[in-house]
Amino acid sequence: MKNVLLSVGSIVLSFVIAGAAEQKFEPIKLPAPQMDKGRPLMQALKNRQSLRNLSPDKLPLQELGNILWSARGINRPESGKLTAPTAKNWQEIDVYAALPGGLYLYNAKDHVLAPVLNEDLRQFAGKQKFVQTAPVVLIYTADFDKMTGASDENKIFYSATDTGFISQNVYLYCASEGLATVVLGMVDKPQLQEKMKLRPAQRVILSQPIGYAVK
Repeated sequence: MKNVLLSVGSIVLSFVIAGAAEQKFEPIKLPAPQMDKGRPLMQALKNRQSLRNLSPDKLPLQELGNILWSARGINRPESGKLTAPTAKNWQEIDVYAALPGGLYLYNAKDHVLAPVLNEDLRQFAGKQKFVQTAPVVLIYTADFDKMTGASDENKIFYSATDTGFISQNVYLYCASEGLATVVLGMVDKPQLQEKMKLRPAQRVILSQPIGYAVK
């Protein structure tokens, strides 16, 4: 009888722990971006490079907030315009953050990471092994529904161009702060789109792992 009670208690405790873990998958309020830090632009350009030797060590929340604001933050609150340009101000590129604890979507207006999927999708965000252990992998997707009046050819062209602007912002921030990053095109995009549960009009463009460089 004692063993039965212990077993039941263990099961109940497991459910409590699981429930607590699920409750933690909630929006992440990011610290305000630090506008008074960073190397001069010319030094950041000098140091910009692609690095794949990423440490799995977690990035501070402040660092993550700075990265996301650099990528696609609002730098003109009066108009809602962003740190990176988009054709016709479509703002069709969304920035997802694949973290060990789940998939999040960056909400620039509120500077918040909104929870999307309680699942680690890093293994699907690139075909190279180091992507699986990167502390954060940014995934850039285009929402073709936002690109009103554009032909299919132009949707592909401009969404790729606009993603390039965003990923370069991230490159320069990482170069300024001594972080390692690389843009990846070697991604099974149909598989990742399915895992992310994207709508048909949403397309994965590139991914970008970020972390500390392994010395």
